[in-house]
Amino acid sequence: MDDSKAMLDLHNRIDAKGLERLLDGLLDALAADEGAAGRLPPLMVWGAPGIGKSSIFRDAAARRGIGFIDVRLAQREPVDVRGLPVPDGDGVKWLVSSEWPRDPKSRGIILFDEITAADRSLQVAAYEFILDRRLGDLYRVPPGWFICAAGNRVSDRAVATTMSSALANRFMHVELAGDAESWGAWAIAAGVHPSVTAFIRFRPACLFRQEGENLERGWPSPRAWERVGHMVALFGDDVPLLRIAVNGLVGEKAGVEFMAFRKANAQFDDAAEMLTNPSAGVAIPEKADGKYALCSAVAYLLWRGRDAVDETRRLDGFFRIAMALPADFSTMLMMDVISDAKGDLAERASKVFAHPRYAEWTARFGAAMRKRLKGAKP
Repeated sequence: MDDSKAMLDLHNRIDAKGLERLLDGLLDALAADEGAAGRLPPLMVWGAPGIGKSSIFRDAAARRGIGFIDVRLAQREPVDVRGLPVPDGDGVKWLVSSEWPRDPKSRGIILFDEITAADRSLQVAAYEFILDRRLGDLYRVPPGWFICAAGNRVSDRAVATTMSSALANRFMHVELAGDAESWGAWAIAAGVHPSVTAFIRFRPACLFRQEGENLERGWPSPRAWERVGHMVALFGDDVPLLRIAVNGLVGEKAGVEFMAFRKANAQFDDAAEMLTNPSAGVAIPEKADGKYALCSAVAYLLWRGRDAVDETRRLDGFFRIAMALPADFSTMLMMDVISDAKGDLAERASKVFAHPRYAEWTARFGAAMRKRLKGAKP
């Protein structure tokens, strides 16, 4: 076996949830002690294009209400990083970009995205900023800002150059792996169309796939599937046009599977009736794909009531459906409905926990829920 291939395969892999925990731990340390800025290593996240590297950093900043600066290094010039030299009498002075934070009390994340797509001159320009948190004597990064970077691997057939050993040795490196479970939880909270979320949960291998795909056209990735959700919302009633849009985003192989899945499951319409009409009854599909479709639709629809009365009606319907589901699907659905895009569980969870049927649900599914929270399948 080629040694370089072996090193890549054995690299420091992490899933999306693990990366969120790692990043939160680093940001917590920085918030607790500004002196940690000089001790914490900058974080370098490797991964295939479209896997969601930059969105994890952006979401972490949004959750905490701190600043976020996304520097697409491949689209910059060296002067954008180091500053612009201008004549000053008999000498030269440097004008540093106003993009960099100045307030010494501010906090945030500076992400050097696509760093491996930048040529060596740009990587060299970023050295001092990333490694020493300063640009000569002209500028210092405020201590509340965490510096990180992201880039594609050479093996991804994306635009990528090798990182110099001098720069690489200063980073803490992790490789982000595609993870359908983490992406599904994020997609539910972010409001991605339920047909997409359900399909990926049913066919997790389709979340990210490069092997056997034409990488010059559409191919399956988390970014592409999020956009498929937008196309479903836009062209859902026009099947021929939707098929073209889906295939153009994820390729024909995954596109055919998705369209067949969507056609086979009418649960997206049925879920609204079950959720809001007590007399409609609850019909749980026999096949797993139907159950995934139903659960995704319920999670998507539950918090979209017109007013407080409608929301209460939907909560009643949610518990009717949750009590009729098998334990693994019921606990999955419960976790989905108490999550939201901001990562704040308090408001939604309190409404669910205060419902009269929550105690009944806990008595039946509490043990399964505890196993799921520990990371085991019920």
